[in-house]
Formats: sequence, structure tokens, C-alpha cells
Amino acid sequence: MITASITVRNLDDNVKTRLRVRAADNGRSMEEEARLILRDAVGCKPSSRNLASIIRAHFGPANGVDLELPLRHQAICR
Repeated sequence: MITASITVRNLDDNVKTRLRVRAADNGRSMEEEARLILRDAVGCKPSSRNLASIIRAHFGPANGVDLELPLRHQAICR
């Protein structure tokens, strides 16, 4: 993944102070707080889906793939 940097000039002191307080309240750095705010503002939230749900979305019954699972056999302990 390529990362980019931006510089924000002429930021009001009040905005910077509020960002610092918000970041502290959330246990994050100001930089991380700003990243999350920007990500939310442009609608790019990180995916919360795991690998299994991604595979199901591509290969599940809704997409024409429905595999029959073999029956499980219980082990016989002697």
C-alpha cells in the first residue's frame, strides 16, 4: 500500500487544540486522530470483514457455489 503525506497550513489554534483534546480523549496521537477523521469524512472506513467472510462473499451459495460437506465421523476410542 502506498502512503501519502499532507501538510495543513493556517490551521486555527482553536481547531488544533480541539484536535489535541479529542485525540487525548481517544488515547491516540493527533496525527492518528486526524487520519481517522479524514478517513471517515471521505467514506473510506477500514474493512472489518475477515478472510472467511470475504471467501463466502465470492464463492458462497449466493454466487453459484454450494458445496456439500462430507459427514464427520466420530473417533472411536478403545
